[in-house]
Amino acid sequence: MFDVAKITNECVDWIRQFFEENGKGCNAVVGISGGKDSSVTAALCVRALGKDRVIGVLMPCGEQADIDCAHLLVDHLGIKHYIVNIKDAVEGIKSAIPGELPLSEQSRINLPPRIRMATLYAVSQSSNGRVANTCNLSEDWVGYSTRYGDAAGDFSPLAHLTVTEVKAIGHYLKLPHSLVEKPPIDGLSGKTDEDNLGFTYAVLDRYIREGKIDNESTKKLIDRKHKQNLFKLQLMPSFDPQL
Repeated sequence: MFDVAKITNECVDWIRQFFEENGKGCNAVVGISGGKDSSVTAALCVRALGKDRVIGVLMPCGEQADIDCAHLLVDHLGIKHYIVNIKDAVEGIKSAIPGELPLSEQSRINLPPRIRMATLYAVSQSSNGRVANTCNLSEDWVGYSTRYGDAAGDFSPLAHLTVTEVKAIGHYLKLPHSLVEKPPIDGLSGKTDEDNLGFTYAVLDRYIREGKIDNESTKKLIDRKHKQNLFKLQLMPSFDPQL
């Protein structure tokens, strides 16, 4: 039932409208990992704004084994790009934390995405830009994003599209097959997202769109993750004194 041409064109129009209302003449700044989400987001922005108004930012943390994929994407789209290695920034913060406060494993995992988002905003504010959020519905559904890291941004073209739908758009836009179908990895353990989640995106996408799932334990796992991570998709709670 997914009309890829219709949705792609509507998304392109939405991006154009966003920039008309929130930064006429501004550039789209996209963090480029070499995966499907950043690739599709960048390609949609190029179609909406033209390649001269899209800036890619490659942000390895030291050595990145798949950095060639990010280079392939920016070369394919012909967009300006910058390379900012965040390793020194990440290590600097780690070393600055007092010794009596050992960083938790989760803190170590989430630090690089948050440094990357700070980097994107530094580039954006220095180049008349607006930062693209590249998260998709499937990842957001189960909280597979870092709050104030990759979950941040100024506009989000993919937030209501599943992984399956994002891939369809990538193929429709004629992006390199290797980028669209590249298994997403966490960049830390070498495991894929699906290994870490405990289920495939195909199973998750079917459950999101059709409400159908074959394994009850998988359903419970997805439901638990969704409930636990809903706070990431909501505005920060704030006290209203009703003055």
